[in-house]
Amino acid sequence: MPEEFTRIIPQPEQPAAEILQAHQAAQEFYREVRYREDFNNYCEWYYATARQHQKELQKMRGDINILGWFRRGFGS
Repeated sequence: MPEEFTRIIPQPEQPAAEILQAHQAAQEFYREVRYREDFNNYCEWYYATARQHQKELQKMRGDINILGWFRRGFGS
């Protein structure tokens, strides 16, 4: 480029390929962060749901088995 144009149009400090690589790396990093946060949220939900189901199962095991009374009555 002639000398008079270099004062008007500054040369880029970094080549475009380096800028695009940095941008792509940043995007991949944020994608990984979102994926890990979503996975962590899913795991927390899953464990909370499992705890709730365990509590419900223990409660159901303590309930009276009315259906069993009817079945024993018909079999005799």
